[in-house]
Amino acid sequence: MIKKWFSRYSGVRNRGINPQGFHVSQLKFYVVLLPLSALMLLPIIYIFSSAFKPPDELFAFPPRFFVVNPTTQNFTDLFSRLSTSGIPISRYLFNSILITIVTVAASILVSSTAAYSLSKKRFKLKQILFAVNNVALMFVPIAVTIPRFLVIVELNLLNTFWVHVLPVLAMPVGLFLLKQFIDGIPDEVIEAAQIDGASDWRIYWRIILPMIRPALATIAILTFQSAWNNAEISTLYVSDESLRTLAFYLSTLTTTTTGANAVAGQGIAAAAALIMFLPNLVIFIILQGQVMSTMSHSGLK
Repeated sequence: MIKKWFSRYSGVRNRGINPQGFHVSQLKFYVVLLPLSALMLLPIIYIFSSAFKPPDELFAFPPRFFVVNPTTQNFTDLFSRLSTSGIPISRYLFNSILITIVTVAASILVSSTAAYSLSKKRFKLKQILFAVNNVALMFVPIAVTIPRFLVIVELNLLNTFWVHVLPVLAMPVGLFLLKQFIDGIPDEVIEAAQIDGASDWRIYWRIILPMIRPALATIAILTFQSAWNNAEISTLYVSDESLRTLAFYLSTLTTTTTGANAVAGQGIAAAAALIMFLPNLVIFIILQGQVMSTMSHSGLK
């Protein structure tokens, strides 16, 4: 009797409550999730749609969400403007790629080592340092613009390559997320490795990093977006045109257009926005599985 009830219960559970594949019982979830997914996709669709709108649709009233007569003229105008630049566009692109790669790698290294120390090491002021990091979460970047500028001046970083990297290495949200993730690793794992003679660096490299890979992917996405889209540093701290980034140059295309060119400038801005957005979308698609794992882990905690 018990065996029969158990097999019946298991069958209902597998087919109805938590089926392996599609089941009619899942339709209620699709009814809720599909409209939400469509709503979240609207900004992405709008970016693609605006990039291919002709000027009359960009300035149409009431505004049109979807493009009716798509055109590639916006991209033609964008590339024609790029070809007339005093510095080749390849230089801006190279700067952006190099700065983004260095920033992502350095940020992951700094955040993960700091999180490992705050989570698994014992030293004075440990709680105070973590509290300072949590307080830093409350400040938006614009609120610390002046203190950051003064620090950069004192360190003689103005008009250098490192001014793009060093000020953004300290990511309070990255340190907080990684620290909470490492807290979930049992101390017994660390102690067993220490008994076997493993050094701190070996524990960090062979044990900690593989176990926090989903969180590292999340930090990589956040850092990539921050570095790739950052035009503020090139505006405030760099005057040498050869050290500026692609995000800065594309952001100036519309501000330098006047008169009749202002209309075309809106189309150029829409095309530039799509070009800057695509790398973010590609990186997220590649790492989204790890991000979902991070969110699931955080929810369980």
